[in-house]
Amino acid sequence: MGTSLTFIGGAGTVTGSKYLLADGDRRILVDCGVFQGEKNLRELNWQPFPATPSGIELVLITHAHTDHVGYLPALVKAGFAGEVLATEATCELAEIVLRDAAFLAERDAEHAASHGYSRHEQPLPLFTEADAERAIRLFRVVDYDTDVDLGEGWTARWTRAGHILGSASIRVTTPSTSVLFSGDLGRAEHPVLRSRQIPPGADTVLVESTYGAREHFEPSGADHEPLADLIRRTAKRGGSVLIPAFAVDRTEVVLQTLTQLLHDGRIPTLPVFVNSPMALAALGVYRDRRFAGELRPDLDPGGFVDLPHLHEVRSTEESMKLNDPKVPSIIISSSGMATGGRVLHHLEHLLPDSRNAVVLAGYQAEGTRGRSLLDGAKHLKMHGRQVAVRAEVLQDEEFSVHADRSELLDWLAALSPAPKRVFTVHGAPDSASALAEEVRTRLGLDARMPDLGQTVAL
Repeated sequence: MGTSLTFIGGAGTVTGSKYLLADGDRRILVDCGVFQGEKNLRELNWQPFPATPSGIELVLITHAHTDHVGYLPALVKAGFAGEVLATEATCELAEIVLRDAAFLAERDAEHAASHGYSRHEQPLPLFTEADAERAIRLFRVVDYDTDVDLGEGWTARWTRAGHILGSASIRVTTPSTSVLFSGDLGRAEHPVLRSRQIPPGADTVLVESTYGAREHFEPSGADHEPLADLIRRTAKRGGSVLIPAFAVDRTEVVLQTLTQLLHDGRIPTLPVFVNSPMALAALGVYRDRRFAGELRPDLDPGGFVDLPHLHEVRSTEESMKLNDPKVPSIIISSSGMATGGRVLHHLEHLLPDSRNAVVLAGYQAEGTRGRSLLDGAKHLKMHGRQVAVRAEVLQDEEFSVHADRSELLDWLAALSPAPKRVFTVHGAPDSASALAEEVRTRLGLDARMPDLGQTVAL
């Protein structure tokens, strides 16, 4: 009968990665992320899953970002009871991500109900904390660079992707074909992690295309100098710098960068507040000696963050005090695209003051507040009201740990054997289609951007 592949998510969009492999009665899902960003995408999370969840045997996870794991509790709620396979660090980080997502989902539903801004009489969360705990109990650890027997002649192999701790590309072999899922690919060099590795090639390759239409900005001077200059100027005028940052990996990279800038004498000594319980929990995983082998060999797990006035903000009361910093400070808070979390309260209070600054530390998807700031919005809607944007806004592209166009092409070109066809996924339509064109032109491979919901025979 042969194997088929359905693009349930991550096609024509940079979010919601979910890819279903089917062969006869067999169903295996690779990644299980939620859709984020614009309303029409978020609403897809509430649609019935296009395959019967109880009929899915396994879920294979590339890494722990919510757009790759965040739908797991909803899948469990709908009947999935198989194993979830991922590297050890991914399992640890995913526990943190899922528990936080469930807490926020329940809290937001309660808030909507109490304030009456939902169109539903009794708004419900997408999933509950109990659903998240049930999903976490399904995790099973796999090793890098080891063929894992999935039964019935299927195997899977995880290869280091260098994007976040535990991240991997996954190569799945079936009795009739082979498929390689890139996951999110890191750059040639990561500030904190060991570099990505090249997995064995496959008949079909799905490659992410977040930056498939562009090259990363290469600084002409010292690394992160625009950021250093912004911090110096903001402190001098008595303001504070707010850095919305993803809780997993981006916060670690930002802290490591601030450590280096301070040690080099390029920024003043300021209080640095990490205001995200999830980010602090993830930082603990990065510092765990068990994962020292995943960090760059020149970094010590316990010492890559060395800031004399680093404050870990855990309570709501401490968080609220940061809405009005009494001295120039640096505040790092999630979420990275300002879609939710504690960072919204800081934006609400800091944006109207021109002494302050906001640093966007990476990709900002369409439909997010981060993208609105990047596009020069004069007002942002938060908590039901319009907030004036007077603070200085800077995007520091050096923080991105997604491979750019050239690095994606290099990864594809290094695969052996070369793929028979390539699908460009996990990218906005312009990025995914542009990368497909580059793959056809430069590498001479059959490449295309799939449609959301499309099924192809392999």
